[in-house]
Amino acid sequence: MRLLRDCSYAELRSLMDTDGLAEVHTRALWNVLMRAPDAELDGHPRFLPPLRRWLQTHVGTTWSSELPEVEQEVESSDGHTTKLLLRLQDGSRIETVVMRYNGRQTACISTQAGCAMGCVFCATGQGGFSRHLSPGEVVGQVLVARRWATGLRNLVLMGMGEPLHNYDAVMKALDIIIDTRGINIGPSRITISTVGVVPGIRRMADERRPYHLALSLHAATDEKRSALIPVNRKWPLRELMDACRYYCAQTQRRIFVEWTLIEGENDSAQEAGRLSELLSGMNVQINLIPLNPTTGYSGRAAESRAVRAFQELILQKGIPCTVRQRRGIDVAAGCGQLAGVA
Repeated sequence: MRLLRDCSYAELRSLMDTDGLAEVHTRALWNVLMRAPDAELDGHPRFLPPLRRWLQTHVGTTWSSELPEVEQEVESSDGHTTKLLLRLQDGSRIETVVMRYNGRQTACISTQAGCAMGCVFCATGQGGFSRHLSPGEVVGQVLVARRWATGLRNLVLMGMGEPLHNYDAVMKALDIIIDTRGINIGPSRITISTVGVVPGIRRMADERRPYHLALSLHAATDEKRSALIPVNRKWPLRELMDACRYYCAQTQRRIFVEWTLIEGENDSAQEAGRLSELLSGMNVQINLIPLNPTTGYSGRAAESRAVRAFQELILQKGIPCTVRQRRGIDVAAGCGQLAGVA
């Protein structure tokens, strides 16, 4: 059974037009699906009889209006982070994280159940790949997250899964999310994170997708990166950097480079030098992320002084570099900790 929220406005309009319904009914249904998602469709007071009859015929047989079910809600001791365990129609489980900062609220959204990339320090990768999410399942997470963050205006596609491995569904979901007739989150407030799926990066560039791009890099040599991120064997650093330069040239956009700092692995001055050399001349900003613990990886987070020293060396090379604020670590809601289990 397909989700109504898998449809863009144009697709929903075409579907209803085929059944002889005027556009006023499409607008009414779209408004409820996107702006009042918890409302009951059956007998909704804003729906005229033709739409009510259409819904009685189709919803529950061909189409579903269900949102992901919240199976578990966990609050971090930091007082600003909520992790949601969501159950999808087929029983698959994913996690969504809501983070509240001063003046802004952000949701970390999943794009797959599991992940096929196999990054060794990531709980999602350690669990393997289950399936892609549909556009409506991505959209549904945003609508659910708004129960905990009514002023939600920022999205990061950094949850479970590799967004560019599920390219078409993710981009369709974002088209729905940025539609001003519905959820209306501006594209400049959306970030897509990738471990380096080169065809997806190039496709984003060619299509001039209006979202921020974040690259999970974590190592500056092929040998070390392939050990941490197996997909590097398919798209090694030279090919990846070429794609990133192409993206910057085509879009005139900056790439945010994510670097998880692992003690004794990639936190040395030598590694900072290699990273600076690799990114020399590129329009990038580096975000340093001390490793978050997972049961499947024995590495440890770099010490605070090593983080500061690494950052200073990068800054000395003239490359913008920040240290990401850690959130929700105590409830396994941090980067690399999502596993989709209760």
